[in-house]
Amino acid sequence: MREGVEHTEDGRFVVVDGRRWRATDPLIPDERRAELQRVLMAWRRDVRRTKGTDEERTSRDGVQAAKVALGERGTPWWEQSEEERRARWEAELGEPGVGR
Repeated sequence: MREGVEHTEDGRFVVVDGRRWRATDPLIPDERRAELQRVLMAWRRDVRRTKGTDEERTSRDGVQAAKVALGERGTPWWEQSEEERRARWEAELGEPGVGR
């Protein structure tokens, strides 16, 4: 679990301003987690850039894919086998402006 962030006792959620949010999968290696977070932030910036355009859906789908890879959306990481978890975070993700 990350320092300075309040977690529920079971470690499955972080608590921000009294609201629970699903925590990032703690098994993700630090280097891969950092890469996935970088991709997530790039997609979030792209959502702002594409707001109100035909490209916005693609940007929002990129955010969703990154959040799923981090274990913050989709099937809860605590309900997946280690193999399923690894496959989830090792999946290739697209990035804004790449391959479009």
